[in-house]
Amino acid sequence: MHEGPAGMLGRRTFLGAAVAGAALAALRPSPLRAADPAQYDHPWIPSDAFLAGLPEWMRAFGVPGLGIAVVEDGEVAWHRAVGIADTSAGTAVDADSVFECASLSKPVFAYVVLQLVDANLLRLDQTLAHYHRPDYLAKDDPRLDRITVRDVLRHSSGLPNWREHPDREPLRTLAEPGQGVNYSGEAFYWLQQVAETVTGESLDQLAWRHLFEPAGMRASTYTWNAHAARHSVIGQPAPGTTPTVQTFHRQWSLLQPLAEARGKPLREWTWDDAVRALPQARASAPEGMFVWPGDLLANAAASLRGPVQDYARFIAHVMSRPSRGSWEISETTRQAMLAPQMPLRAGWLDKGLGWNLESIDGQTRWFFHGGANAGRYKTFTLGDPQRRRGLVVMTNGGGGTGVYQRVVRAATGRDLLAFDL
Repeated sequence: MHEGPAGMLGRRTFLGAAVAGAALAALRPSPLRAADPAQYDHPWIPSDAFLAGLPEWMRAFGVPGLGIAVVEDGEVAWHRAVGIADTSAGTAVDADSVFECASLSKPVFAYVVLQLVDANLLRLDQTLAHYHRPDYLAKDDPRLDRITVRDVLRHSSGLPNWREHPDREPLRTLAEPGQGVNYSGEAFYWLQQVAETVTGESLDQLAWRHLFEPAGMRASTYTWNAHAARHSVIGQPAPGTTPTVQTFHRQWSLLQPLAEARGKPLREWTWDDAVRALPQARASAPEGMFVWPGDLLANAAASLRGPVQDYARFIAHVMSRPSRGSWEISETTRQAMLAPQMPLRAGWLDKGLGWNLESIDGQTRWFFHGGANAGRYKTFTLGDPQRRRGLVVMTNGGGGTGVYQRVVRAATGRDLLAFDL
């Protein structure tokens, strides 16, 4: 399975319309492909007229709830919650609602990895195998030993997105590393183990210390905690679809009692903890929910969850800043993160380090990423680093793509080429 430039699906827990009225159609701006930046140089807060019609778009696409946050001048300037967080309970989405970020997990982890690069704990052009070689790698694939940290962040590892049967299928490459784009969650998961090896910390501990706490993302987690249990939105499939019933929400709820019995919070679990807990987890869950240790752990590629404004705070730190905290990536590293690393469509789309990049006017590139989990959660984020603007949209509906695309068009006045691929 393949994820397109905006970021789409993965395996199992993270893998997996009606037409609105004519009055709403008038709210959609005309797509812009013009090179004149003045045509879209305006704040990205959606208009009141668009927001008034947004619930009807949500009903058309079967999206119960969403959160929108906007960054202006490098700061979180606005956020809005719309709709229902849990249709069975009838609870509303609010400022505390925790969304599954899906593949928006990847840019956040990429930032943490680049912090480790700045600290000389990792090198971009060093191989993953130099730091850590998981025992689930194929023994007869020499290309695995050529995959670098840079390859993972720009999706040129040559690895698949996710194996269908990780419990019995070794991980092997599909293509030569460094030669082209192969979108891969597996690569990010291997790099996660590398980061845990060189720091001695779990993913969530690492992200909390390096990013979540200093950036004010205090309601974000790659795993599960009491706040997430109280405030997580519940995803709904798109109308007419029957997606997998497995979600991170269901998995973490089953694992929480197991973690409490073991006296070690889920956020501190490492691979060895998951290996030891797998038999008990299998016995307490529906068949097929936990098939390998990776199903019990935080996942750098897909398991981040948090409020939409937390993610906007992260976006603000991807922008240039008048003064940078000692914990932030250096300005040189930030620029490298947003510089083309691997072409997707010559002259238009490139891979950066953790980001997709789209050319806007021949000089400016916007960065973006999207995500989808379990056919029930669709997310998207976009940034204009030159004007220090950003937009985050998170939904709890499998039809959320049609909604977030309309939010992006209404807010920015522009139609992205990435939406057409």
